[in-house]
Amino acid sequence: MSQVDATSAAVPAEVIARECVLLAPYAMHSQHTAGRTHAEPPHPFRGPYQRDRDRITHSAAFRRLSDKMQVFTGQMGDYHRTRLTHTLEVAGLARTLGRALKLNEDLIEALALAHDLGHPPFGHAGEAVLHECLLGHGGFNHNRHGLRILEHLERRWTDFPGLNLSHEVLEGQTARILKTTAPHRPLLEVQVVDAADSVAYDAHDADDALQLGLLTFSDLQAIPLWRSATQRVRRRTAAASDDELRRAVVHELIDWQATDLLAHTQQLLESSDVSTMADVRRLPTLVQASPEMA
Repeated sequence: MSQVDATSAAVPAEVIARECVLLAPYAMHSQHTAGRTHAEPPHPFRGPYQRDRDRITHSAAFRRLSDKMQVFTGQMGDYHRTRLTHTLEVAGLARTLGRALKLNEDLIEALALAHDLGHPPFGHAGEAVLHECLLGHGGFNHNRHGLRILEHLERRWTDFPGLNLSHEVLEGQTARILKTTAPHRPLLEVQVVDAADSVAYDAHDADDALQLGLLTFSDLQAIPLWRSATQRVRRRTAAASDDELRRAVVHELIDWQATDLLAHTQQLLESSDVSTMADVRRLPTLVQASPEMA
């Protein structure tokens, strides 16, 4: 039996059939997974990436995200995002983009839920301090630490460490480490999560800062993107209160960026004549905003 045939036999037939109908040929189909480091019997009704998602959400590292700051500390209140709420926003946005592009939503969700597991407390400032403390031992990088958590620090079985996730989810974490030095381009599902991460924090970091009083609307009017989003909202709702305006502009920012990202990505897929995963692997990044939005 070939490697693909052997892998296909480990994926429920209904999952394979559903994905053949719903997913584009350039998406990552479950039946083509490279499998796991440690072989496991198939699940009767869950595909490999559904299982990955569940393992991530049941991990201790995922639960710890609830008390880790995104940008602002919890002492300022309970409105602003934590690593956990940021992660959930990224997962929701990435799934929306993935569905529109006919990609594998289960893989996207698993990638999104795992993308910030390696962040330490105290945000990027905490990472900088850890890196300084560990310079004699290779330093500290949250993406590398996230991979270490998934492969070694979390323990689900007695025979081996790690969550034994699919190679595609681990590859997504590795792609965040390597960035442009990887030998081939990451899957579209990985690219979607990376783009959704940027869209989410571009909007919600400003939202949190406004709500906490660290920035004002007048501060943000100096930024063309924010100014344009505000003008769009005011044309629709001229009598909004300050809180209503803030929420509406944040929504507009996310919707505007996501719509632009989707339209430009579809244009690139068509103009590049992408029809297989091999095409995705050899081409420059395809999931990206238009030059104007960027």
